[in-house]
Amino acid sequence: MAKELSIFVDESIKQRKAMLAYFSSFVRRLPISYTTFVYRRSQFEDPARPMERMGRDISSAMVEHLDFFQSFDDVKVYYGNGQDIVKQALDRSAGKVLSKGAVRRRKTSMTDYRLEQVADYLCTIELALAKYEAKEDGETYNKFFGGIGSFKRNWLKQARSKRI
Repeated sequence: MAKELSIFVDESIKQRKAMLAYFSSFVRRLPISYTTFVYRRSQFEDPARPMERMGRDISSAMVEHLDFFQSFDDVKVYYGNGQDIVKQALDRSAGKVLSKGAVRRRKTSMTDYRLEQVADYLCTIELALAKYEAKEDGETYNKFFGGIGSFKRNWLKQARSKRI
C-alpha cells in the first residue's frame, strides 16, 4: 500500500484533483453498473450483526437484479485485503443466490485490476456523500469535491448514472 500512496505524496492538490477528474472521465465511459451499502458500526450492538445485515442486503440486491447477473456466463467476485466480514458476506451471498459453478473468486490488489480501482472510486464517492450528509466531510472532501452542492452536481451525479 505504501507504494501506491507514495505516487501522490509529491503531487500538489491541483495535480491530484486533475488525476481524479481524468479517472472520473474514465469511469464515465465504462459499461459498468454498481450498487453500494453504507453501514455505521454504531448501528450494531452485536459484532456478528453487520455481516448478517451485509449478507442479507447483498443477497436482496442480487435477487432483485437476478436477470442482470444471470446474463453473464461467469460472475467473478474480486475482493482485496479489506475487511474480512465484507469478504465473507460477498462469498456467502454470491454462493447462495447464483449458481456455484458460475462464481469465481479472486484475491486481488488495487494495482492488479482497473475494475477494482473503479469500485474503490465509486465507494469513495458514496462514502463522501455519507460524510457530507452527516456533516463529517472535513477539509479533504471540500478540497477535492467542493461543497456538498458542487459534489452532488458533478461527482455524485456522474457516479450515480452507473447505479443498477
